[in-house]
Formats: sequence, C-alpha cells, structure tokens
Amino acid sequence: MGTETKVIIVGIFLTIVGVVGVSFFLTKDAGTNVADSEIVAKTGIHWHPKLSISINGKNQELSNGIGLTGSVHQKIHTHDEDYKDGVVHMEMSGVVSKDDTKLGNFFRIWGKEFNSTQIFDKKNGPQRTVKIIVNGKQNTDFENYLMKDKDQIEIKYE
Repeated sequence: MGTETKVIIVGIFLTIVGVVGVSFFLTKDAGTNVADSEIVAKTGIHWHPKLSISINGKNQELSNGIGLTGSVHQKIHTHDEDYKDGVVHMEMSGVVSKDDTKLGNFFRIWGKEFNSTQIFDKKNGPQRTVKIIVNGKQNTDFENYLMKDKDQIEIKYE
C-alpha cells in the first residue's frame, strides 16, 4: 500500500470520526427541551420509594405488575417480589425531568384516582379527607409530589 493510499485512508477515518463527534455533541440534548431547573438527572434513575395507602384505617395493598404489560415496562411500575411492601420502581433512562417523578404519574399508570380531594373512589367530605405524609411530615403536593429514592409516602383517607 502506497503512502498516498494511506493518507487517503487516514483522511477518511478522521473525517468520519469528526462527523460522528460533531453529530454527538450537537444532538446529545436534542429533543429534551427541558430547562436545566427542571432536570432531576441527565443519565437516568433507578429509585425505589415506598407507598402505603390507608382508607379508614385499613391498609390497601398495591397491585402486582402495575405498569407492566407483556414486554412493555412503564417508567414507574411494581414488581412481584416487593409490591406487597409498597415498593414503587422508578426506572428511567436519559434525561429525567421533575414532571417524570410526580406521584400522580404512578396513579395514572395504575388507572386509579388520586389528588387533594380523592383517593380511589373516596372523596373528601365533612367527616374524612385525603392526607399525604412524606418521610413523616405532612405534605400538600398530593399528585404533584416529586418522588425521590427511598421516600416513605403515606396516603391516608380518614
């Protein structure tokens, strides 16, 4: 192989590396359209908050496989081995926004109602109301609460 051929091959190689490198840097945040102040993580999360629900003093068990349908895994779901303990799995790749971590997303995926005035079919009234306690402290964010790893979330209707 002659010197001229080697120069051409090296030139082609460097051009390809340059194009790939520039493309990577120009597109690494493309499509995220998330303000930096709204980003929780840029490289994904794998969190496990715990959720307990009590209605009139009676614990309500989470369901197995919430967010799991065949080979489709929603970003927030439950697993067979720990759903009875209230473990919620949050498995998200890439850029994760605050909106992605909202407690209300879990209930939407589950197909159940939850907000400041309702849990399941139970609505606030003169005798009972929905309350949320996070890590031992009363919280007023309800469905907008931004879940974090190892949170202890209690929802009570009493």
